[in-house]
Amino acid sequence: QVQLVESGGGLVQAGGSLRLSCAASGRTFSISTMGWFRQAPGKEREFVSAIRGSGGSTYYADSVKGRFTIARDNAKNTMSLQMNSLKPEDTAVYYCAADGRVLMMYRYPQNYDYWGQGTQVTVSS
Repeated sequence: QVQLVESGGGLVQAGGSLRLSCAASGRTFSISTMGWFRQAPGKEREFVSAIRGSGGSTYYADSVKGRFTIARDNAKNTMSLQMNSLKPEDTAVYYCAADGRVLMMYRYPQNYDYWGQGTQVTVSS
């Protein structure tokens, strides 16, 4: 089993920055793909970014490309999401996810086995 805990959410003005962190514990050696998803009120959970495999290939949703940066520190069993130039439409609960496979379909939340509890990000205009 893997446990994931997110931190770093909060309230920020449009144009500002936040850094989210995800701390993994348990069978962390089994993790191959990690991702960030978000869910706004009344909307489905959507893909934000993912990092997978030993090479650490990274992927982003078009809506965040160029503004968000995902990173993983295997030694510390952590993953981060640096979010710059935030917009009101980035407001959502952000979730950390992980899976033991090198996911080809990393954009789909149903493919991840492990989830954190989420952290709220609110961007005011």
